[in-house]
Amino acid sequence: MDSVELTVRTGSTLVTDLTAHLADFCRSKGDGLVHVFVPHATAGVAVMETGSGSEPDLADAIDRLLPREDVYRHRHGSLGHGRDHVLPAFVAPSMTVPVLGGRPALGTWQSVVLVDSNGDNPTRRVRLSFLPG
Repeated sequence: MDSVELTVRTGSTLVTDLTAHLADFCRSKGDGLVHVFVPHATAGVAVMETGSGSEPDLADAIDRLLPREDVYRHRHGSLGHGRDHVLPAFVAPSMTVPVLGGRPALGTWQSVVLVDSNGDNPTRRVRLSFLPG
C-alpha cells in the first residue's frame, strides 16, 4: 500500500477541495482504491459538486442542523466548538474512491472535499492511501 499525508490549511474555510491532490497522488498508479482519511475529531470528507453554490448551501445546512450557538455539553474552545465535534458524525472522516487507469473514478461534477468548521485549528492532516487492484 502506498500512503502519503498532506497538510491542508483551512483557516475559516468550511470546504476545501482535495480533488487535485487526489488526482496527483493516483496518477500512474493503475487500478485500485484510494482511501481518504482525516485524523481529526472535528473534520470530515465528502463528495460534492463545487463551484456552483454548493459550498454556501452546505454551510447553511450545517448551520441549521448543527447551530453554532453554545448549546453543546462539549464547551472548550471558541463559541460553538461543541458543534465541531458533532460534525464528523454527519460528515464521515474517511471515504474510499475507486481508481481506474491512475485516475479517481469520480462523476463529472464530483469533487472530494475536506469539511472543517473548526476555526480554532486551521491546519489539517489528510492521509491518502492507495491499494492496488
